[in-house]
Amino acid sequence: MKRLFTLLFTALAMLTATAQDDPYKVEMEAMDLQGEAIMKEYRTLMQQDPKAEKPQTKVRVKQLAEMLDSLSALQLRRIKEIIRDNQNNQIPVPYINDAMYALGYEGLKAALTPQSAYYSNPQLDKAKTLLASYEKRAPGTMYKDLAMKDMDDKDVTLSQWVGQGNYVLVDFWASWCGPCRQEMPNVVSNYEKYHSKGFEIVGVSFDQKKDAWVKAVKQMNMTWPQMSDLQGWKCAASPLYGIMSIPSSILIDPQGKIIAIDLRNKALGEKLKEIYGE
Repeated sequence: MKRLFTLLFTALAMLTATAQDDPYKVEMEAMDLQGEAIMKEYRTLMQQDPKAEKPQTKVRVKQLAEMLDSLSALQLRRIKEIIRDNQNNQIPVPYINDAMYALGYEGLKAALTPQSAYYSNPQLDKAKTLLASYEKRAPGTMYKDLAMKDMDDKDVTLSQWVGQGNYVLVDFWASWCGPCRQEMPNVVSNYEKYHSKGFEIVGVSFDQKKDAWVKAVKQMNMTWPQMSDLQGWKCAASPLYGIMSIPSSILIDPQGKIIAIDLRNKALGEKLKEIYGE
């Protein structure tokens, strides 16, 4: 019995020490609680007014979305600071794991520096795998050609559009992907705005069923070229470009060099405005 109590005391002491060793724990948990409170209010509103038909609901939903975006940006900025300021200890490990997707290529590359004290921590294996996938489509590298079929079962390649003098967004998506559908109106809007100036998009579908793919293209008014091998996650684009999640994208310059990856929401429009102007 005495030995059992000794082991229990040691375990509790280790847990306490771990909590005390992270001086950011309380601050970051407070942000999480703020986020949970925002989402709780949003869910309550949606239960009361599922289609947000009431003017006051629309206004409040917009406010909550802005609050959540602001909080997320603050949290990500704070995580980057924590990583930057703790290169000589293990504190960044859980933060890198939690934020690896939000950090994106540049942020994750900066976080996973081989010189850091935490670099060899096995808990970062997944983050390193993600970084390796980003490297396959890293900005500054040349695009790699891809051969598939279009919706008419004709053989097509990326090189038919890429490297031909225009900026091309290669959009990796699927009809079954909810976030892809959520993002698509933004992609359509930017295509309609900049296509006449030379902007092109090529959709690479991770679908398995042709009917679902074609139907989604029509439903969402995706009027740009499409290609797929209908292999789902075994799609040839996955290993070639390191696609581990969708939606994903690469923006390629007129000479065939990748200049940006995973441009979504406002980031896509801002980048295209930088290229083409208003």
